[in-house]
Formats: sequence, structure tokens, C-alpha cells
Amino acid sequence: MRSPQWPPPARALLVLAGGGHAHALLLRRWIMRPRLKPEAVAVLLVNRTSTALYSGMVPGLVAGLYPREACAIDLRDLCRRAGVTFLQAEITGVDPEGQLLQLADRPPLRFDALSLNVGCQTRWLDPSSSAPQLVKPLEPFLGWLEQRLQHRNHQPLRIRGGGAAAVELAMALRARGLAPELLVRARQLQLGSPAANAAAAQMLRSADIPICWGVEDGIPADLACTGSEAPPWLAASGLPVQAGTGRVLTEPSLQVQGQPQLFASGDCAVLAVDPRPAAGVWAVRAAPLLAENLRRQLGRPQRPLRPWRPQRWALQLLGDGGCLGLEAPRAFAFYGPWSVGPSRWLWRWKDRIDRQFMQGFRPARAMAASAEPMACRGCAAKLPAAPLEAALTRLDPQGVAPPPPQDAARLDLNAHGELLLQSVDGFPALLDDPWLNARLTTLHACSDLWACGASVHSLQAVVTLPEAAAPLQEELLLHTLAGVRSVLDPLEAVLLGGHTLEGRDGAGLALTLAVNGVVPPARHWPKGPLCSGQRLLLTRPIGSGVLFAAAMAGAAKPAWIDAALAVMQQSQAPLVELLAAHGCQACTDVTGFGLLGHLGEMLEEHQRVELDPAAITALPGALAVLEQGLASSLAPANARALALLAPTGPVAVTATPTAAEQQLWIDPQTCGPLLAALPADRAAAALQAVWAAGFTQAALIGRVL
Repeated sequence: MRSPQWPPPARALLVLAGGGHAHALLLRRWIMRPRLKPEAVAVLLVNRTSTALYSGMVPGLVAGLYPREACAIDLRDLCRRAGVTFLQAEITGVDPEGQLLQLADRPPLRFDALSLNVGCQTRWLDPSSSAPQLVKPLEPFLGWLEQRLQHRNHQPLRIRGGGAAAVELAMALRARGLAPELLVRARQLQLGSPAANAAAAQMLRSADIPICWGVEDGIPADLACTGSEAPPWLAASGLPVQAGTGRVLTEPSLQVQGQPQLFASGDCAVLAVDPRPAAGVWAVRAAPLLAENLRRQLGRPQRPLRPWRPQRWALQLLGDGGCLGLEAPRAFAFYGPWSVGPSRWLWRWKDRIDRQFMQGFRPARAMAASAEPMACRGCAAKLPAAPLEAALTRLDPQGVAPPPPQDAARLDLNAHGELLLQSVDGFPALLDDPWLNARLTTLHACSDLWACGASVHSLQAVVTLPEAAAPLQEELLLHTLAGVRSVLDPLEAVLLGGHTLEGRDGAGLALTLAVNGVVPPARHWPKGPLCSGQRLLLTRPIGSGVLFAAAMAGAAKPAWIDAALAVMQQSQAPLVELLAAHGCQACTDVTGFGLLGHLGEMLEEHQRVELDPAAITALPGALAVLEQGLASSLAPANARALALLAPTGPVAVTATPTAAEQQLWIDPQTCGPLLAALPADRAAAALQAVWAAGFTQAALIGRVL
């Protein structure tokens, strides 16, 4: 992960709304041929998920022929390699006149040019019955399917629809051992030609999938595969749309009619003068022209845009998912009025085409563990402990060692008799997304106060912005401050102000925060000393440092980063009252120096603790990448804390930790957990309370000897 990609001197902002096939191919094109990317233009991709499912392989995924990873394009990594900023956010609308993309729970995003490739959703036009599960968007449908497979029954699974997608989906579900049946409103299937309809009907009969013809509206169904429509917010935004489908009407240049700064492609758009049905093949064919026209539109000087002339028919290959239990699945092909198959060789052909398409999005071989690692960001950019301690020791003219560090400094008492605390924290941007990066930085800084038992009162910020045109810096600053406010507002804390800087010589986004808090003196928790018999509670898993290092190396699965970000975004403010109610006596937060480094700060001379390696949980994927030899660039300096595990050291273990576990314990954490010391007789109840508060992976990891 790295700072937002603002090529100096960036003069314009191109926003790619949606991670559909056309945009994914556009990014791949820029990776392979960087000169085709618009010059001096900052590019952002906005999508509600970090992956995009390739629709051509989804039936095979449903049938169990492919794992989900094989069908998912990693948008976050694709953007990283293309030099594009990725924002994971829900799009709610567009303001063409103000040139703003509306986002849920965030400020709107200003653009100079906007490309819409937001896909479609299943159309359900039967108000007389409750809506069944819709096939699109695909992610909720796949979640529904997983539940259905876990709770199988012998009841029929009724699918409303008679098109190609409904047919292929029915056969895929049959291959998974379910009992699908098609509910078709018409008296025939709707695959586009009599030959294709006949071939599909024969495949369904061979698979023992019943077809109910002429089914009236109002008949209940379990699953809807009844055609597609564009997201309703497109029409609600005042864009010109096709009647019935809501698809945005475009010129042959792919510009939205009457909106030259807007482009649209894929299933959410249609050529006004030469319409084609919604299908991935046309999005794929439109991608090169979209890339060229965006480059021409944003070039200096502008050049005339090229028209798109789509083919009349598209070849479609439908697989049976292996529902007949033969040696290999089969597929049949139809093109215009012609149909061929079903046959095994057509399936092998389809499978090879799909796998080759997905292979084009795979990153190059991940950086080897022996290669020189890239410098990590976030809290892993912290100065190692050794030079920090040496500088502080030499700072005093008498050479007196500094006092043991505390998470926050005590300033004074306020009028209510509360202690005023202050801490400062910050680092180079961990993520491309300025809003999410600021949210994480703020949560990370506030944890210093929570580790002292304090509540957050106020904050000041120093924001360093990359060199760019003034409107782009305004946008970056707005979203950064909004990310800070997303943490402060629920806490009723105040952003007092701060300072801004422009990073020169290629410096990227950075954020430093001074946080202020208040705490009753009786509840002010120090780091130590610990007391015999206390139990140590860790509030959540660790491993963020190595996961983001792996992401920089192209070796992290998107689900791992998604899971890590979900944990890191969870505010630990509610834990302060819970830990206080259960007698917390000492606490710290686990950040840049890792679990062992910060545990060592809690120990005084001659104190010993015992850790249970099995209780220390890791974020998904963290141990896997550690076993591959990957590590954060701060981890080698943190390794000095492993001396605590020596036979005569202060940290004992109940079982010998693996090499990967030891590396996990020195991994630098951004938005890491709290490590609290609790009375032994109240620790179990405290853990239950922490679980109930939503921190379900909290654990009692050790005891004070």
C-alpha cells in the first residue's frame, strides 16, 4: 500500500465509478502500456467491494467447479499496479452539473471526468409478491447460496426467469445437489433464437430440471433471474436513460448524451443509436475505445473522440456445470440464429477462454522474501526503538536516561478535577484512500488515550499534501478531514484545527495528530508495574504490519486485507468503560514495536509473565505470509524484543512458539489492540463483556507470574 497517486503536477481528476469489466480492462491496459494513461491526471476507482467477480465464471463458481478466488479480480492490487487510487465506498448518485459523485457516509467526490461502469442489478417487476433473492448484485446472492447449501432440504428451488442466465444458473445449482425448477412467464425460453431455445430446453430435460410454462405474476419464487436493470440512482440523478432498463444512454463515443464530461459503458449503459443487450462481451469490446477516448478527452490539447461500432451478435457459451455427472462438464454455443453443442470440447474451450481472461489480471510473481523489502507505511514507518532511545538518552546533558515511556502525557487538572492528557501520533499514508487513511490514523492516535483509561476530548491535525493543482489538493484535504471527523463525531470530540503543508520532491500524503483527552485520576491507567496473578487481555488479533507489507509485494489475498481493515476500523472507545468496570490496573496499546515490544514496556525489573501462544490470535493470512518469509520493514529492528523469550528472560511461554508466531509477536501494528492487565478473579467476566461489545476475537493471552 502507498500514498495516493497524484502524478506531479496533477492538473485534473478522473474518477472511475464501478469496478466492472471495462474498468478492470482499462487498468490492465495502463499496467501493460503506461504511456496510454492520461498524463498529469490523478485517477481514482470507486467500488463498493475490493474485488470484482468475472461474470463468465460465476456459473462455474456456483456449480463448484471454481474457487471464488479464481473468479475475482483484485481491484485494490490492480489499482496499485496501475498507479490509481482505490476507494471502497458505496456510490449513491451523481451530480452532473456540480461534477460530484455522491458517496454513502462520505463527502461527495469532485471530478473533471467521470466514467460509469457500475454494472446492473436483477429487475423484479412483480409488485404482487414479495421479492425473492435477486441474482444480481452477485455478492449477496453468493452469500444466500452459501446459507442454502449449509441448510439443504428436499424442497424445490424455484427460479423465476427463462433467459440464458437462468438456464445456466439452474444447471449449476443442479450440479450442487439442489432441486431447481424454472418458472417461465412465456411459453418458450428466451435465449435469442429458436435453435438456442431448443438446445437449452434439451439440456434442462437431460438434467431433470422441470420447466413451468406460462407462470403468472404473483407465484412465489426463491430466486429471481428476470433480466437486468441499471442501478436506480442513475435515473434519479437526472441522466438520460433507456425506458424499462434504466441504462444510461450514450453517444457512439461512450459519452453520456448531453454530458460530455461523463462516460458510461458495460451493463449500466447502452448506445442510443445502436443498442445492444446487457452482456459482458460488449463491455470487454468497449474497453479499448473507452481508454482511448478518456485519454483524448483529458489530453492537452483535446483530440476528437472515436466512435464505437459494436458487433451485431455476440458469441455466448453456456455450460451445464457438470450437472449430469459425466467425466467433464459440457457447454453449448449460440451466435445469432445458430447454435452448436452441447459438447465437452466446447466446455474446455470456454474454460480456457475464461482462465486466460482472468490470468491477465493476476499480478506478477510476488516479491521474494529475500529481495530488498519496500519501506512500509502506517505505524510500520516508525523509527526503530534503538536510535529513538539513544537520542533521548543523549538529549539530557547529564546523560540521565529518560523515564519509562507512557502512552499519553499528563498536562494538568481541569475544573472538574480530571487529568488532562495529550498524545501525538501520525505516519505516511497507509492507504491510497484519503478518507479511510485518515480514519485509521485517527483511531490509531486515539488508542493512546484509551490505553490510559481516558476519553477523547479534542484533536489538532497536521496534513501534508502532495504537489497537485489547487482543486485536487482541496479534494484530498476535504476527504482527509472528513475521515478524521468520522471518528471524532461519534465520540462528541472536536477537531480544533491544525496546519497544512505541501510535500515537495514527490512526498505523498501524511497525517499527524495531537489528541487530547480527560480521565478521572483514579482511573488513569499506567503501563505498569504489573502485579502477580494478573491476567493479560488482548482485545483483538494482530498481524496488520506483515499483511500490508504483503500487499505491497502483491502477495496478500484481497479477503485478508478486507478482514484486516474491518478489524482496524472498529473503534475501541467502548472498551474503556468495560475494562474500568472490571478492575483494569494497567494497559497499553500494541502499535509499532509489536506485541512483545510493548509488553516489555509494561514490565519492571524482575517481573515475569507467561504467554499462551495458542491464545494470541492472528488476522487472516498473517501467519501464512510470515511462513513465506515476508515481514514488515520495521520487523528486523523489532526483533530485539525476542530476547524477552530467552530462557532467563522475563517472558515465559506455555508452549514453544513457531518461528512464524514469534515473528507475529514483533510485527508492527497500525490500529492495534489494547493489552490490559486485569485481576485474575475478574478476567473471565471482562473477556465475556469485551466479546459482547463486538470484539469477538479478544483473548486472555497470559498471566503475571
